[in-house]
Amino acid sequence: MLENSALSVGGACISVVIPCYKVKKQILAVIAEIPKSVSTIYVVDDCCPEEVGRLVKENCPDPRVRVLFHEYNTGVGGATISGYRQALLDGATVIVKIDGDGQMDPRLMDRFVELILSGKADYAKGNRFFDIELLATMPRARLFGNSVLSLINKATTGYWNIMDPTNGYTAIHSAALRHLPLEKLDQGYFFESDMLFRLNIARAVVVDVPMEARYGAEISNLRISNAVAEFPGKYLRRFVKRICYTYFLRDFNAGTVELIVGILLVLGGAIFGILRWHLSDETGIPATSGQVMLSALPILLGFQLLISLIAFDIANVPTTTLQSSIARRAEERNSVKGD
Repeated sequence: MLENSALSVGGACISVVIPCYKVKKQILAVIAEIPKSVSTIYVVDDCCPEEVGRLVKENCPDPRVRVLFHEYNTGVGGATISGYRQALLDGATVIVKIDGDGQMDPRLMDRFVELILSGKADYAKGNRFFDIELLATMPRARLFGNSVLSLINKATTGYWNIMDPTNGYTAIHSAALRHLPLEKLDQGYFFESDMLFRLNIARAVVVDVPMEARYGAEISNLRISNAVAEFPGKYLRRFVKRICYTYFLRDFNAGTVELIVGILLVLGGAIFGILRWHLSDETGIPATSGQVMLSALPILLGFQLLISLIAFDIANVPTTTLQSSIARRAEERNSVKGD
């Protein structure tokens, strides 16, 4: 742990990771606003053409700052992962991630950290949708896009209780971070959504933190065309994986039955209906009301079961934090050794 660390509540070491790419105009102001309770600030220069890392080293007198350099551009996820790895090596308890473009107010950091240290969450993330009045500051294109992504993300990750999945203002407990396969996380702009997927697989508790974004003259590096082309496939793959992990590999529960029976009924009713329609078209004899019901009823029952599955999935959102589970298991092991 660094000698110049300023320890916060309960002696916990709080670190901040700032992935940097083309944020030369904003980065020094962002660092200047980071609270004194933070022990270490990792500025990750993701092979930035503006040489942000060199700028920080030459112009930032804050002794908490450490600059990490990438030899090639990995993306915001890759830069964040580098900061995460170093923070874990240095013994951080809570690791906060903010962007270097100035859209996230560093003075809100204590809200995120408090939720982690109090044991209420393993992972806290910003939510710009909580306060309706604050939505007026968000560009309408971003508002619509984030609303659609939020709905898709709920189904994909299983965190039906959160919004604004692409929000990069986050804080995570080191115990939860060690449960994640960092080498498998998406290194691009899908990073935040992939984090939520991995956290659900680990059964971590995630909570939203209401916040207001600050929109200035900064230019986003995310290309909408790339997101439209890449995100749907990534969401679909993770949705299928989560369903398999949650309802077939890790456990076999009521949701599993609803999923299997629901799909079989919908498919069975649809196939029977298509076959009867084809037969009626060939023979010219219309289907009877009974035959129509034999097709419609299984479909209706199947959809009802799938809706029940969604309700079951919503109720299955993790509620026990990993940090508390780890602490409890440690106490049990110590108790056994004592006996």
